[in-house]
Amino acid sequence: MREVVKNTKLTEDCSKEDIRKFVDEVIPELTLDEKVGIMSGQISEQKLMDDLFSICHYNVRPYPTKEVERLGLPNIRFIDGPRGVVSGSATCFPVSIARGATFDRDLEEEIGKAIGAEVRAQGGNYYGGVCINLPRNPRWGRAQECYGEDSYHLGEMGAALTRGIQSQNVMACVKHFAMNSIENARFKADVHADKRTLFEVYLPHFKRCIEEGAASVMGAYNKVYGEQASESKYLLKDILRDKWGFEGFTLSDFLWAIKDGAKAVKAGMNVEMPCICHYAEDIPKALEEGRLQMGDIDESIGYILRTVLYYETRKDPQKYTKDVLACEKHIAIAKRAADESMVLLKNEGQTLPFNKETTKKIVVLGVLGDTENIGDHGSSRVHPYYTVTPLRGLMKKMPCAQVLYDDGRDLKKAKKLAEDADAVIIVAGYVHSDEGEFLADRSDIADMGGDRASMRLHKRDVKLIDAVGRVNPNTVVSIMGSSAILIDEWEAEIPAIIFSFYGGMEGGNALADILFGDICPSGKLPYTVALSEDSYPEFDPDCTYAEYEYYHGYCKMDKENIPVLYPFGYGLSYTSFDLGVPQIEVFNETAKVRINVKNTGVRKGAEVVQLYVGCEDSRVDRPAKILKDFQRVELEPGEEKEVVLKVAMEDMAYYCEEIDAFVKEDVTYIAYTGNSSSAGELQKTTFTFT
Repeated sequence: MREVVKNTKLTEDCSKEDIRKFVDEVIPELTLDEKVGIMSGQISEQKLMDDLFSICHYNVRPYPTKEVERLGLPNIRFIDGPRGVVSGSATCFPVSIARGATFDRDLEEEIGKAIGAEVRAQGGNYYGGVCINLPRNPRWGRAQECYGEDSYHLGEMGAALTRGIQSQNVMACVKHFAMNSIENARFKADVHADKRTLFEVYLPHFKRCIEEGAASVMGAYNKVYGEQASESKYLLKDILRDKWGFEGFTLSDFLWAIKDGAKAVKAGMNVEMPCICHYAEDIPKALEEGRLQMGDIDESIGYILRTVLYYETRKDPQKYTKDVLACEKHIAIAKRAADESMVLLKNEGQTLPFNKETTKKIVVLGVLGDTENIGDHGSSRVHPYYTVTPLRGLMKKMPCAQVLYDDGRDLKKAKKLAEDADAVIIVAGYVHSDEGEFLADRSDIADMGGDRASMRLHKRDVKLIDAVGRVNPNTVVSIMGSSAILIDEWEAEIPAIIFSFYGGMEGGNALADILFGDICPSGKLPYTVALSEDSYPEFDPDCTYAEYEYYHGYCKMDKENIPVLYPFGYGLSYTSFDLGVPQIEVFNETAKVRINVKNTGVRKGAEVVQLYVGCEDSRVDRPAKILKDFQRVELEPGEEKEVVLKVAMEDMAYYCEEIDAFVKEDVTYIAYTGNSSSAGELQKTTFTFT
C-alpha cells in the first residue's frame, strides 16, 4: 500500500465497499480547489509543448493530477504507451500491430505485466497504452498503435494487455473512445456512422476491455455525431456508464480534446489531462452560474478516487526498483514478441531459411538496413538504451560470415554486390515521418508523421527491388511498417518476403533468427493485403466530416468479391500442419468447435487456428463470415493437440436500432475453421444454437 494512503483508515487489499464508504466520507472534506485539482493534470501547457518539441522528451516523468496528502488521497501518475514505457529509458516492445500478428493472448498478457512493472519502477500508477481503435483504412497514421482490422481480435488482445498491466496494480487506460481512425484531421473530423455500425464494428473491442475490468477510458480528439468525443454524453454516460456499467474513470485526450469544460463534466468526462486548463477556469464559473451543480463534480470525484484508491491499496506482487527497467527478463519477452510477430508472406522454392554452414557472404541492401526503426516519434515513442538493426542482427548471428551493407542508392553497385553474395536481404518500408502521430502543423518540425500518403513503398525501394530482385535466387525482402502495404507490382519478382513490422529493440535479432532458421516464423497478418487502394474504405486525411461504413477489411473483400493478395490471418511457416475435421457440440447456447492440429513437418512450429462464423437466412445484412475465436498452438514435429474454439449465441447477435439493443437469431450458423480468412482454405460445418 502506497505511503500517502497510509494516512487513512484504509487497509491493504481492502474491499471496494470499504473504499466506497471512505470516499463518500472524504468528498465533503475537499475544497473546490482540491476537487478541481483531482480532476486536472498538473503540468503547464508550456511544459507539455517543451516536452513534445524536444527540450526534454514527452512524458519523461509521469504526468500527475493533484494529490491531497492531508486526507491521504493519492493522485493519478500518467505514463504513455503502447509499445512500452515512454518515461525514461525502458524496454521497447514491437508496436501493437506487430503483437497483433502473434495472435498470442498469453504473450500479450506477459507484455502487459512487464510494462506494468516498468510503469511502477518509473513512479507511475496509470498506463495510457491500451490502444484499440480500429484501422478501417491502412493509411491511418496510428495504425501501428493498434492490433489490426478485426474488432474481435482487437478486443481479445486489448483485454490481454489490460489483464497484464493491472496485475501490477497499474490502472490501464483504454483509448481513444470512439471512432478515432484518421490522424491528420483528428482535431476537426466529425465522424458519423449508423448505430448498427457503431455498436457492431467500432465499439465491441472497447466493451470487451471494460468487461475485463479496465480502470479507465480515454476520450478522443475527433467529434462524434457533431459533438467532441470527450464531451459526448451519448458516449460517456449513455453507453459507457448506463449500457456497459463502467465503474472506472474517464480521461480526456491531451489538451485539445475538451473545448467546453462545463459541458465535458456534465457529459461524464472525469479528468482533463495533462494540463491545468479548461476545468480550472470553467468549473468554478459554471458552478456560480448554475450550469454545473456540486453533485456533478462530486460524481466525477467519486469515480476517480474509488478507482485510484483500489489500485493504490492492493498488495504488490513484486518490488519495483529501477533495475526492473529493460531487465533481462523483459528484453527476452520483447525478443519473443518480435519472433512471433514476423509474417512470412512468400517462400518460393524454400529459399528460407538460409543455410548457416554454406552462407559465407551476406549482403544487406536498403536505407533501412542499418536504421534504428522502432516506430513513430509521437506520444508512443519509447527510448530504449539500444536498438538492434537488421544489419547488426545479422552480424551478431553470423560472426564468421562476411556481412556487407549498402544503402542501395547506386543500383549498379547494389546489383553487383547481390550477384556475388550467398544471401541477399533487401530491407524496405517506412519510418516515423511516413506514418505516425500527427504532432503539429509546424514547418520547423521535419518528422511529423501523420497519415500515409500512399499504401505502396517508396520509389527508392521499388527501384532497388526491381534492379536486384532476380539477380540472386537467395533473396528476401524484409518490409518494415505497420498496416497493409501493397506490393503486387513487384511481389512476383522476389522469391521470399517477410513482413517484419517495427520490431522493437530486439527486431534485428529476431529477423536474423528467422532468416537462418533458429526461429520458425509463425506470425499471421492482422489485416488484409489487397491489390488496390480502391479495395479499402474511402480515406480523406484532411476531412471535416467522415461517414464510417459497416464493411471494411476482409468483411468488405468478402462482401464485394474483391480479390486480395494476402488474406487476413495469413502467414507461412518452415513446417507444415494438418487441421482435422472440426467437431461441434452445442450446450446452453454456446458452440464448442474441436479440431485436432498436427505438425506434419520436421521443425518445431506454431499454428494459429481461426474460427469464423457466418449465418443463413438472417433478417439483416450480415458479413459472410466474421472472426469469433482463435488459438495459437505450438507443436513439436509429429505432435498433435486438440484445439477448442468457442462462440456463444449472444456473440452472433445483431444490433437493432428500433429497440436500441442486440437481438439473437435462431437460424442456421456456419463455422469456418482454418489458418486464414481465405474462403478456399476453410472447412465448413453448420450448426444451430437450439
